[in-house]
Amino acid sequence: MSIGANSLGARDIAHLVHPQTNLQRHLQDGPIVIKDANGVWTHDDDGNALLDGVSGLWCASLGFAPERLAKAAYDQMCKFSYSHLYRHNSHEPAIELAEKLLSIAPPSMSKVHFQSTGSEANDVAIKLIWYYHNALGRPEKRKIISRHYAYHGSTVAAVSLTGKPDMHAQFNLPLDGFLHVECPHYFRNGQEGESEEDYATRLANDLESLIEEQGPETIGGFFAEPVIGSSGVILPPRTYFQKVQAVLKKHDVLFVADEVITGFGRTGKMWGCETFAIEPDLMSCAKALSSGALPVSALMLSDKVYQAMLSQSESLGNFAHGHTYAGHPACAAVALETLKIYEEMDLIPHIGRLSLCFAEMLDGLQDHPLVGPLDLTGLMAGIELVKDKETGEAFPANMNLGTKVADISRRHGLLHRYAGNRISFAPAYITSEDEIGEIGVRLHKSLDEAHAALSGT
Repeated sequence: MSIGANSLGARDIAHLVHPQTNLQRHLQDGPIVIKDANGVWTHDDDGNALLDGVSGLWCASLGFAPERLAKAAYDQMCKFSYSHLYRHNSHEPAIELAEKLLSIAPPSMSKVHFQSTGSEANDVAIKLIWYYHNALGRPEKRKIISRHYAYHGSTVAAVSLTGKPDMHAQFNLPLDGFLHVECPHYFRNGQEGESEEDYATRLANDLESLIEEQGPETIGGFFAEPVIGSSGVILPPRTYFQKVQAVLKKHDVLFVADEVITGFGRTGKMWGCETFAIEPDLMSCAKALSSGALPVSALMLSDKVYQAMLSQSESLGNFAHGHTYAGHPACAAVALETLKIYEEMDLIPHIGRLSLCFAEMLDGLQDHPLVGPLDLTGLMAGIELVKDKETGEAFPANMNLGTKVADISRRHGLLHRYAGNRISFAPAYITSEDEIGEIGVRLHKSLDEAHAALSGT
């Protein structure tokens, strides 16, 4: 984009720090400024129309500018714009949202605690793991295990769970007591001749070895996304969660399911926990809870965790935790309206129908020379870009191929996510079959251009 002296781009460079951005490059190239958006299309200030294939940041499940959600926020703010949940205070939107969430939650969930972001929800889960074990007289049971290349947020504790090295570098992270086991990426990490089930067994054994090495009396919790999203949509190998849960139960380790990306139909069922037979002790959700329209998240708790909280707060005189905007009435009202729209859409059958079209579009890319294995569930997919289709040889990491393909795709009017040599998609639930087809057309053109550049043709 051109950056005039008083343009939005120039003003951005002068005043904003952008997350997950090469700051030096940003000074040179400037931002892509979005001027308006509707449905699944956004428009930048150069007049380019961009087809969004990943729901913003996995969150805009009902697309951009949904009028019903705007009206829900407006109507609530006209009643009262703010109320908190501290010290016995409550309000109808928060109560109704908690009821609604539990009505659709996995059976093991008993109570709801609100926050504003997925990072906050996972931070609170960490605190509650410690609170729970302290209540049971096990203060040493405080170490927490996550997986390499997982993403659980950017706040100090949540990013310590996150297993992405770039998010730890030079931040003095992770904090002590946060441990990581292997990313369950069968294509890249499975051994020669090892089946998915054998690989899952090895990962479960490695998890148990770590627990026993550290001492089971020191391990308090384990976090996992049903599908690893931000590292490129990596599906677990078959039987993985079944075997991991057996290890956790054996050693009395709480399981936190991070459903921030996978919740509300993204995997083809209401929850990723349903898709992969997970029975969590705690479960976080956000993003599609409000279709990204306003910041709201929730941490759901099993009854055994809640009962420990009851006894601990009685002993201490107070559950001394909270956030100013937790359960914000406008955010709760928008979340309620979002869930109402999902009901009217008959969401899960709707996603089932649209996912067939999505899978067919992706299948049309299988013969492309850059396209390797494809992970797909519901309306989320990750494509491994490979140097050699026969051997699965990867491109060198320093080529930043995913970044280059994303830049090419943007020039072709398509937005998607990337991580290393993987590109990923999570189209909004309102995407039409024609728009799914258009994603495929634009992606094919982008991959062709990338392949030509790599081949020197």
